[in-house]
Amino acid sequence: MRRVALKIAYIGTNFHGYQRQPNFRTVEGELLKVFTETGIIEDTWKAHYSVAGRTDKGVHSTGNVISFITDEEIRINQLNGLLPDDIKIIGEARVPYGFKVRFPLTRTYTYIQPINPFKKEELDVDKIRTVLPYFIGKHNFRNFSKRNEKNPNREIISMDLEEKENVLIFTIVGQSFLWNMVRKMVTSMMHVGYGELELDDIEKLLQPKELRQFIRLQAAPANGLILSDMNYKNIKFEDSQYAKNKLIEVLKKEYMTHEQEKKADDLLINILKEK
Repeated sequence: MRRVALKIAYIGTNFHGYQRQPNFRTVEGELLKVFTETGIIEDTWKAHYSVAGRTDKGVHSTGNVISFITDEEIRINQLNGLLPDDIKIIGEARVPYGFKVRFPLTRTYTYIQPINPFKKEELDVDKIRTVLPYFIGKHNFRNFSKRNEKNPNREIISMDLEEKENVLIFTIVGQSFLWNMVRKMVTSMMHVGYGELELDDIEKLLQPKELRQFIRLQAAPANGLILSDMNYKNIKFEDSQYAKNKLIEVLKKEYMTHEQEKKADDLLINILKEK
């Protein structure tokens, strides 16, 4: 028996999230179906199967990680041949028996936000850049998730913003995130860029104990979010370039057929190529 970790990439558009659900197509459902067919996993409980990130409906990944115990040899190309075109295993690592996949050193999320050319107000990208340092460090992110979070305190390690071809690319690194946290952070920053919120408002959002009544943030659309990487201490994945190329082919087809999602697909292609 040995424990393995697999890096999983998928296009979330046609999935009802990662976690398996009855009567819905999910990433986990498709993975476990193939693992069962090939005998790699017979029982998820006995295999100590676990996943790093349970992404929501429509969210993409270029670096989610799963881990389990198995007696079988992992043949990535064979497994990818059985998986649907919008899921691919792109890396493998041998890990210690006690490896905890749910606790990476850092998680990296990328969010692609197209700039709306039809919005009357002009977007001030430089002003958005001044917001980034406000989020870095340890804060209470209750206003950036559900109100009933048991522990809303999280730490943001770094944030970056790149403007490219009328698209804003946010890169956010932290150890863990609340549900919808990244998408609501993006919403708040876009409000600042359009002059609908001020920098002081961001400070207030990050100090919910002092809040009485304030704006209820909507989460930015799921299809702009990518769980792009997981970083573990002393764990190095052996990547499969062939698997990446197969997923890039699917993304290119989607790029041609889904006009409104072209920007997200294009960035996914670039992220996979750079990994």
